[in-house]
Amino acid sequence: MDKIAHAISEAMENSTAFTIPLFGGIPVSQSCVVTWIIMAALVALSIVFTRNLKLVPGRKQMMIEAFVGFLRNFFRDQLGEKGMCYFPFLCTVIIYIGFSNIIGLFGFTPPTKDLNVTAALAIMSIILVEVAGIRAKGTKGWLKSFAKPVAIIAPLNVMEIAIRPLSLCMRLFGNVLASVIIMELLKAVVPIFVPLVFSAYFDIFDGFIQAYVFVFLTSLYIDEAIEDED
Repeated sequence: MDKIAHAISEAMENSTAFTIPLFGGIPVSQSCVVTWIIMAALVALSIVFTRNLKLVPGRKQMMIEAFVGFLRNFFRDQLGEKGMCYFPFLCTVIIYIGFSNIIGLFGFTPPTKDLNVTAALAIMSIILVEVAGIRAKGTKGWLKSFAKPVAIIAPLNVMEIAIRPLSLCMRLFGNVLASVIIMELLKAVVPIFVPLVFSAYFDIFDGFIQAYVFVFLTSLYIDEAIEDED
């Protein structure tokens, strides 16, 4: 039981990686450092994969174009042509979350296990949703949309502004944290072979599923915000 309790405590801990000696010391969390590593890796991969692009693509270029085309078609189906201006943000988020969730395979702690990270992602997404609504309907139309279908439910519609990011945040955080805890428990109880099998599911399959769910819900909210009024 002590091993299990230690494994759970270790999984839930978000330690400070280092402290910047300014203003009395600014702590930099481990999740922030891992995020920097992911950012650097994605920038490096972007440079490598987009270098020397040709009109007649080779195998590497075809794979990249197929991946980007898949994401573009997915979001076009969700948002329509008028919502494709939000494609760069959604594409960036799904790639970041996907890499964050599988980085445990390389010995790092997923930054999405940190509630601060998932909260920041959710807040950015919901701000984008509301800005999309204002751009599509104008300020007056956006305010009037809270009174639909009937004015009496306006308070509930206003509450959704807080409920939606909370839902996005806790869904992603809870699933990633649960996966980390289960893996730590398996390592503590059955340290050989079995964790490898479950890692293929929790670190790869479930990690990409959570990235998909996050951007899928965000795209649904954007589509709802920019839909034409009757």
